Amino acid sequence: MEFRVLQYFLAVTREQSISGAAEALHLSQPTLSRQLKDLEDELGKQLFIRGSRRITLTEEGMILRKRAEEVMELVQKAEHEIAAANDVISGNVYIGAGETDAVRYIAKTACILQNTYPDIHCHIASGDTIDILENLDKGLVDFGLIFGSVDTSKYEYISFPVTDTYGILMRRDSPLAKKKYICPEDLWDKPLICNRNTKDGDALTTWLQRNLSEINLVSTYNLLFNASLMVDEGIGYAFALDKIINISGKSNLCFRPLYPPLNAGMSLIWKKYQFFPKAAASFLEKFQEVI
Repeated sequence: MEFRVLQYFLAVTREQSISGAAEALHLSQPTLSRQLKDLEDELGKQLFIRGSRRITLTEEGMILRKRAEEVMELVQKAEHEIAAANDVISGNVYIGAGETDAVRYIAKTACILQNTYPDIHCHIASGDTIDILENLDKGLVDFGLIFGSVDTSKYEYISFPVTDTYGILMRRDSPLAKKKYICPEDLWDKPLICNRNTKDGDALTTWLQRNLSEINLVSTYNLLFNASLMVDEGIGYAFALDKIINISGKSNLCFRPLYPPLNAGMSLIWKKYQFFPKAAASFLEKFQEVI
């Protein structure tokens, strides 16, 4: 049984599909299918139940996953110990991040890392949860900063020790700017701008006590800076997180928190069974120290 094939097996258990795992591994689907069939033949056991949309593990497959995870953990530990003995660590770390003041934790980690290993370079790409998960699954980034719950069947994660505050971004001359807090009923008849991830039953619509079909949703966004320009032009009121848009000085905009308060937790995530190069492994170690 080859170590490489164990990696393939775990990728399939993570993605729950041959096609998804093949894309993540940068292999053709026929190549991956053949490797898995050879593994089943070698063991003399069926490991997968192949459904129309997803793959599930047989009892033997679940046993192999458990043992394969233990093997991966031992290999990662060995790699870490060997890397620790090497003073020359270099490379690139790619991070997808949602817009939040908590990116400061990533920036602080990058600063510490660069002071320790000058040849490590960190690259941050901004986007919303859809962008980040897509890039993470495709292997275009090593880590992702996302809001809300984490799919623990696919990702490992570290929770941030802070939360962000939701509120409304509006023009200073708006009628609601006179209020200290914004209540749900204040917005029921207003033109609203929401993140494109907003859906019925999530935290925002639950707070608003309305489905999307019941509000005047005039626009959506994936980056808040673009939404702030729409607000500035008078298109509507934007649901936003605090401390992202600069509203000081001569800005036409202001921010008012929601009442009842609504906060957003966030996590740094990475793919399960992920084998990091030394640069990314060093970033994760320093990030854990910073957190």
